[in-house]
Amino acid sequence: MKKAICYILVFVGLQIVVGYLVDYLWKQITHTTDTTNYLLITSTVVVSIVTIAVFLLTRWTKVSPKWIRTRPWNVLFWSVVASLGAIIPSLWMQEHMPELPNIVEQEFDMILADRWGYVAIGLLAPLSEEIVFRGAILKSLLGVERLGAWGAIALSAVFFSLAHFNPAQMPHAFLIGLLLGWMYWRTGSILPGVAYHWANNSAAYILYHVYPDPDIKLIHVFKGSEQHVLMAVAFSLLILLPALYQLHLWMRRAQ
Repeated sequence: MKKAICYILVFVGLQIVVGYLVDYLWKQITHTTDTTNYLLITSTVVVSIVTIAVFLLTRWTKVSPKWIRTRPWNVLFWSVVASLGAIIPSLWMQEHMPELPNIVEQEFDMILADRWGYVAIGLLAPLSEEIVFRGAILKSLLGVERLGAWGAIALSAVFFSLAHFNPAQMPHAFLIGLLLGWMYWRTGSILPGVAYHWANNSAAYILYHVYPDPDIKLIHVFKGSEQHVLMAVAFSLLILLPALYQLHLWMRRAQ
């Protein structure tokens, strides 16, 4: 438990310290105090790279080619399918929950609006967050016997949701954290989680450019038809649930 808390504190500390240093150096070089999308993207990219380097070099997260050598292409494929199938049900659920403060909406939109933002959100964020939250934090929690597997998964999901620092994202992040934790527990590898996380963030990036209005609802996307919204949710569940079942069948640890 102490290790997990240490890891989350290091993760948060890196977000603050490295982010501040990038911001300071940027403003010294550019001689401006304005926050631009390029500054936000650069800061996010540098923070992710430093986080990855710290957790790998210290071996807090240990990587091994053993699992990928089993050629688990079915697991990676169904991880992506499950992520895509969860998009509409997740949006529908968020729309029917009490509205929570979205304190980083403007910054998030600025990153997504730029094509280089995909490097930060679509590529580096999934890798760095899986390395930290599954590869280090969950792995250490799974070693705490009194928690049990699902207690460890749930606690790691709580840490994952809180680390987003944004109440509006926390319910969604918690549910995804449970799923990603289950995938790590079953395989012992962060790669299924990286695949799911990549597909989820890539879909968010694409949807932003298709529907840039942050206040748009599913009812608007489906031309005001609540019936079409419910049909879309049902159709997505017909993708998500079989994908989860296939993951249940195929996921296993490397021998």
